[in-house]
Amino acid sequence: MSVDERTPGRKLLFVVLIAALLTIPLFTVYMLVYDRQSQSQVARVSIAEGWGGPQTMAGPVLVLPYQEQVSETVNEGGRQVARTTMVWRELTLAPEQADLRTELTPERRRRSIYEAVLFEATASGSARFSLPADLARFGITRDRLFFDRAELRFGLRDARGLFGTPPVVAVDGRKLMLQPGKGSPATGGAGFFTWLDASALRDRSMSARFAFTFRGNGWLSLAPQAGDTRWTVVSKWPHPSFQGGFLPTAQQVTKGGFSATWRVGNLALGRALVSAGEQTPDRAPDALPDRYDTAQAAGSYEARVDLISPVDLYSQVNRSVKYGFLFIGFTFMAFLMFDVIAGVRVAAAEYLLVGAGLVLFFVMLLAFAEVIGFAAAYILAAGAIIGLLTTYSAAVLKSWRRAGYIAALLTALYAILYVLLSLEAYSLLIGAILLFAALAGIMYLTRNLDWSGLRSATATD
Repeated sequence: MSVDERTPGRKLLFVVLIAALLTIPLFTVYMLVYDRQSQSQVARVSIAEGWGGPQTMAGPVLVLPYQEQVSETVNEGGRQVARTTMVWRELTLAPEQADLRTELTPERRRRSIYEAVLFEATASGSARFSLPADLARFGITRDRLFFDRAELRFGLRDARGLFGTPPVVAVDGRKLMLQPGKGSPATGGAGFFTWLDASALRDRSMSARFAFTFRGNGWLSLAPQAGDTRWTVVSKWPHPSFQGGFLPTAQQVTKGGFSATWRVGNLALGRALVSAGEQTPDRAPDALPDRYDTAQAAGSYEARVDLISPVDLYSQVNRSVKYGFLFIGFTFMAFLMFDVIAGVRVAAAEYLLVGAGLVLFFVMLLAFAEVIGFAAAYILAAGAIIGLLTTYSAAVLKSWRRAGYIAALLTALYAILYVLLSLEAYSLLIGAILLFAALAGIMYLTRNLDWSGLRSATATD
């Protein structure tokens, strides 16, 4: 049987096989998008190098050292000898109330075609500490506490982001000298602290005020520790994303920026305000936490705000590639209809060249989107491919009128795809309706078609 004598059913099977082969270059384009996205993430990390990573704040907490007598049995010369030693312990007090305010100033930084969203943060606030009346429940008496060796500790995940005016901490109106390290476990031990005499805590509560500025990128989170934590964040960035284990109790997002307030109590944290344990060793200056440890920064006991880009072009290109097979299927079906109904013969090489053009659209979309943005790249790439395939279709189908149908089909497909990418919530509904309409149209056009060729053979006999 010659090529021209193939039945419509055989032609359909032939077109399906060619379309299936084109899934290989489509998958290659999908992997290309993934690779470019990975390169983009590496570039963003490089841009933020030396600026400050994703930041987590914690504290302040007040630490009071005390000594405890510990007995242990050791072996000396084959005899069991009891020894008693004094060891240092720490009584950690979380504030009864903490009120914090953070102002975020976003900044876009570019390197080549890549962009990262960085921020400068100005944090300020106050905290009130009190000694619990039932201190004896912890096996500690006030006379064993070394109030004059107390420490006030603040946590900041990437302390290298501290810049500008040095942090200011004042207790009961008196400014204190700060030292590096001894941050919260929530920040990997990174942060700063100050020594102070907390003797006033014997008779009354103490108030601390603080202010510091730091840099970061990506997100900012707070690990609340107080009995009642109130955290307010304001910024001119219009695209925040609220994450973490606690969402804002109040928020306002406009084109000019956002403001959000969190209110978290220690009952929600499942944590007491007082804890006692072994003394925390000093942290080595170079033992900094992993600056990009997203798992800990997004912990279930943190409030977090992300400064996200309004359009993630890689995710949009990635989603568009997933619709690539539909483009190939609809276009090939149109050529098949001209073949089996209008009698215009379309060769295998011509199907392959048309399919190559459809796949090339996604490569062009990715390449241009990295430079001029997704929307402009989509219009440019779609216009180029529609023009190319329309011109080629005029030669293959031997008619500019038939090529006009191909142009109209491709224009409709690209327009529908853009709508699907923009309206993610309705993409399945729109896609299902589109497939139903296409199937109904094909059934109508081929309702009298002899797919197997048996009718013609019977009529001849």
